[in-house]
Amino acid sequence: MRRYLIRRLIVLGLSLAVASAAIFGVVALVPGDPASFMLGTGAQPDTLAALRQQMGLDLPWPLRYARWLGGVLTGDLGQSLTYKTPVGGMILERMHVSLPLALMALAVAVAIAFPVGTLSAARHGRVADTALMAGAQIGISLPNFWFAMLLVLVFAVNLRWLPAGGFPGWDHPLAALRALILPSIALALPQAAILARVLRAALVETLGQDYVRTARAKGLSPRQALLRHALRNASIPVLTILGMQFSFLLAGAIIIENVFYLPGLGRLIFQAITQRDLVVVQGAVLVLVAAVILVTFLVDLAYAAVDPRLRRA
Repeated sequence: MRRYLIRRLIVLGLSLAVASAAIFGVVALVPGDPASFMLGTGAQPDTLAALRQQMGLDLPWPLRYARWLGGVLTGDLGQSLTYKTPVGGMILERMHVSLPLALMALAVAVAIAFPVGTLSAARHGRVADTALMAGAQIGISLPNFWFAMLLVLVFAVNLRWLPAGGFPGWDHPLAALRALILPSIALALPQAAILARVLRAALVETLGQDYVRTARAKGLSPRQALLRHALRNASIPVLTILGMQFSFLLAGAIIIENVFYLPGLGRLIFQAITQRDLVVVQGAVLVLVAAVILVTFLVDLAYAAVDPRLRRA
């Protein structure tokens, strides 16, 4: 297990290094000049040159990358060109919204998907299986922003049970949680449908294995064989989907955050792109990519915990 962990840590470090270089390179190749955008089209050449020198845009890009990477390694992601505040503080403030939202959406997706996928596999080929998978297909097909507006119309406008948007801050925990309920459900529906279908397919395949039939022959009921033997072995592809879904929920919630006016990380990236604040774009995207790589690393460790063959290999 120790050698497996060391190998995965080496891969983690290399992935982060390659990701940082790719992010900086892509942002550096974006057409347009941030200094010209900030000063406008009527800026004087000497003023423009002074601002470019102040922002470090006159340096060769390898030197700019080395300076940026050195700041990242020390926890300094730079200063926003628009707001004149540290990028790290802005990202941390927005993560207070995006991270709880992603965790709540993932919890809702798991709470829906596991019972649906397990019941569908247990009733494989029957009416219940067909109905549940048809519902899952509808959940995949529905755009989450349309479903979000439908939730607002029903639960915020008509019933007035939950707020329609905005975020009061964590100084009021109950109000903050209430503000995240509808966005988390809107985010969770497609992910729950995908997870339910993957779990059902994995369970159906696992239930046909010889060891499950042997367990049934020894006297275990279908429910016991499903829960004790099949579910654990079917969880490996499910772990992959969970890792991908958490990454998507953290990084891909920009539409939902705009529908509900949530000051999250996705909305920050959208605003930074429209304002050509490339320092914020670089820092925020790097944090998201690092989160995706870290989640993948944790999923690999979960693989090793579920499947002892990986530890022995």
